[in-house]
Amino acid sequence: MKLDADIKNQLAQYLELLEGDVLLKVSAGNDSVSNDMLDLVNELSSMSSRITVEQTQLSRTPSFSVNRVGEETGVTFAGVPLGHEFTSLVLALLQVSGRPPKVEQSVIDRIKKIKGEFHFETYVSLSCHNCPDVVQALNLMSILNPGITHTMIDGAAFKEEVESKEIMAVPTVHLNSEFFESGRMTIDDILGKLGTTDVSEFENKEPYDVLVVGGGPAGASAAIYAARKGIRTGVVAERFGGQVNDTLGIENFISVNYTEGPKLAASLEEHAKQYNIDIMKAQRVKSLEKKDLIEVELENGATLKSKTVIVSTGARWRNLGVPGEAEFKNKGVAYCPHCDGPLFAGKHVAVIGGGNSGVEAAIDLAGVAAHVTVFEFMPELKADSVLQDRLNSLPNTTVLKNAQVKEITGTNKVNGISYIERETGTTQHVELQGVFVQIGLVPNTEWLGDSVERTRMGEIVVDSHGATTIPGVFAAGDCTNSAYKQIIISMGSGATAALGAFDYLIRN
Repeated sequence: MKLDADIKNQLAQYLELLEGDVLLKVSAGNDSVSNDMLDLVNELSSMSSRITVEQTQLSRTPSFSVNRVGEETGVTFAGVPLGHEFTSLVLALLQVSGRPPKVEQSVIDRIKKIKGEFHFETYVSLSCHNCPDVVQALNLMSILNPGITHTMIDGAAFKEEVESKEIMAVPTVHLNSEFFESGRMTIDDILGKLGTTDVSEFENKEPYDVLVVGGGPAGASAAIYAARKGIRTGVVAERFGGQVNDTLGIENFISVNYTEGPKLAASLEEHAKQYNIDIMKAQRVKSLEKKDLIEVELENGATLKSKTVIVSTGARWRNLGVPGEAEFKNKGVAYCPHCDGPLFAGKHVAVIGGGNSGVEAAIDLAGVAAHVTVFEFMPELKADSVLQDRLNSLPNTTVLKNAQVKEITGTNKVNGISYIERETGTTQHVELQGVFVQIGLVPNTEWLGDSVERTRMGEIVVDSHGATTIPGVFAAGDCTNSAYKQIIISMGSGATAALGAFDYLIRN
């Protein structure tokens, strides 16, 4: 396997930034993946005099580790890290060579303080856009802390291992051979799960003029608009970028022909950092109460105070709510076809939902799965006609309309779906190995309880200024009763809420 010209040009530019020598220790066999891996590492070596290659025997073959000369860093790639993991490889080379990582010093300090032996393994697919964040975070932790190691494992290259461990979602992280977590995680999330959060850093914070809860497009826009007014602004968020991180292709963000969710999320955070905004990540909110000031309690026990609050907690994938869904999550039940689709190559899968998201997922999955069955509750699909035409043209898809999913069945993992034919009332069963749920969104507002008015769907009711029923509390984005859930609309509503909050501060 030879790298194409564009990738080689990118690599050449990056490799010029190496600050020290790097040793690649390679464990290869006679299989095709080993051959591709050898081509890659030899290509790297030929492009930079700072990179040398050494044959060895690692715990997995094919794999290679990225080390300083005379020092093991604990960073290993099992498989060929191209596709979405190309950036993970480049960053590993640069950071191992001595180039400083682009993370806050406080994060570096937390990593270095971790005591003990932590051996992480991350199972990925190269088409997964969520996996690189986890791989890059754990690689960095391995480079900075000698007690931590990390191996990225391409599930397609190690199918038997993936099957034996019944891994059916990516990224899946194991720590010291035990399940640690599955799904997208930031370095802050990982550190929080390891128990490194210092609650004391929240205890003495001065009250804010505007505190934004949520870091998606609405929250980022609100924070930037507030900070530009010169007032004290804070953002507390579980993850910056919100659900945008889980979106792959974005083609309707006006003035940008095409971008991808993680890239847009990174841009949002980078823009926010240009202002004097106190950004608190990997924190979940617990409650909100109006006193002299508005008090927001975090799940870590800390309480933040502010004169005004903008709630922009977004939405998440809606669950089916049928037996088997929760039991088989990550054991055949999935929500991201781009991420988890490759794990179901050659298998029969289902997509629940006949809207645009569902039909797009079915078209995507039909390229890797043996067969895709779409279940739609209503008599007709709701997706755009152009998508329906594309779906109907595929030879390995079936559409079941007027079908009410009754149960997702299985033992240790999914083996089928039982559904009711709504016209006849009879129950049918389809044997399959994977279920992708694509039935819309539910707002992340349960934590508010009855403190503000919400619709029966849980959406926060706001007026034309973004104000809620609590004076000084505003809301924006997908967690509100806005008519349409779109990135550009969320950004606009975030700006509106910030201007509304500023106007409230002036008048009060």
